[in-house]
Amino acid sequence: MNLPQFYVDDIITRALKEDINYIDVASDYLIPDTQRDAAYFIAKADGVLCGLSVALRTFELLDDTFTAKVYKQDGDKIQKGDLIAEFSGKTVLLLKGERTALNLLQHMSGIATATAKAVDLVKGTNAQITDTRKTLPAMRALQKYAVVCGGGKNHRFNLSDGAMLKDNHIDAGGGITNAVAALRGKLGHMVKIEVETRNLEEVREAVAAGADIIMLDNMSNEMMREAVCVIDGKAKTEASGGITLETLAETAKTGVDIISLGALTHSVHAFDISMRMKK
Repeated sequence: MNLPQFYVDDIITRALKEDINYIDVASDYLIPDTQRDAAYFIAKADGVLCGLSVALRTFELLDDTFTAKVYKQDGDKIQKGDLIAEFSGKTVLLLKGERTALNLLQHMSGIATATAKAVDLVKGTNAQITDTRKTLPAMRALQKYAVVCGGGKNHRFNLSDGAMLKDNHIDAGGGITNAVAALRGKLGHMVKIEVETRNLEEVREAVAAGADIIMLDNMSNEMMREAVCVIDGKAKTEASGGITLETLAETAKTGVDIISLGALTHSVHAFDISMRMKK
């Protein structure tokens, strides 16, 4: 998965503008413009790396003399103490870009690491781990890229990727049957319909209506097992709502096809990586 460079550059540029504004009152008044230094990224925990090219691009956008030597790649498993990359450039620009580069690198590596843990927990089952649209504003592409680096799959990137009928859509659209029928009459052949269900009665209605994917929302594992039997392969099944790393393995054993986890992107812990100047 490769993100367009112009898209990534836009995210980085906006982050730099927010942080630097027009002056760094520490670096600009302390460090001569001609001074150059070398620095490196080092892992301070075990996990999965993601966002290294984004972090290094931060410095490239600031400094056209910036150079780097990379020792790890996105998706690599890393351990505490691993040297990730070495680089050099104008000292004042390394200092100005440090926080933005680390924010992106730590956040994306945190998502990849959490995703890898989730994927490992469902091994041996039919379930695939996916993200959701519960992403940080303007960060969705980077966050979803990080999920892929961790071994997960992407759910919808935006509202045009598929028609998901959640409870409010269903209530406003006259119920599951009416809502699915109305969409079928207007959607193109490439667009799938997913229906959110909260109980077995709604599951049966979604099957009868011809939903392509049926979300089992905030159901107990026992109810999900029953729902999978009711659906019987007539639609893909997705478990969602209230699922944690502690409950993930048991949820996967219910036989669902997909487990979507909003926590992978909306509340993940940053992965600990440091940038240090070489002495």
